[in-house]
Amino acid sequence: MAVTFSDDELLAFLDEQLPVERASTLEVLLRDSSDMRQRLAVLMRRRDQGGHTVGEIWRRDRLSCPTRATLGSHLLGVLAESLNQYVEFHLETIGCRLCNAVIIELEESRQPQPANNHRRKRYFESSAGMLRKND
Repeated sequence: MAVTFSDDELLAFLDEQLPVERASTLEVLLRDSSDMRQRLAVLMRRRDQGGHTVGEIWRRDRLSCPTRATLGSHLLGVLAESLNQYVEFHLETIGCRLCNAVIIELEESRQPQPANNHRRKRYFESSAGMLRKND
């Protein structure tokens, strides 16, 4: 079965917004197919000439991506059910690489950082003599 890619998928690949699995498949296809490389080159030239289709503007400005605050609320589990379903769809089905990267960053920032804990402890210990007990 031949793998096919739409023009929208090829443009998403150029913007590094194609899901990883699909991008990997396309990379293999590009290595083996001069026709696919030529098609991608035509799309690149057309886009670089200032194409202003709704799809291009949508992708370029990431209009369907949730905000960082919305992604954080999703992690905290405080979104309305319908918005939560959209965020899950966007992350899992669409596979938005940029939003998934934000999710990873937010998850990592929630983890206690040993260096920060050590620094806080040192600050407290160095200022313990400065604290006064109110009489």
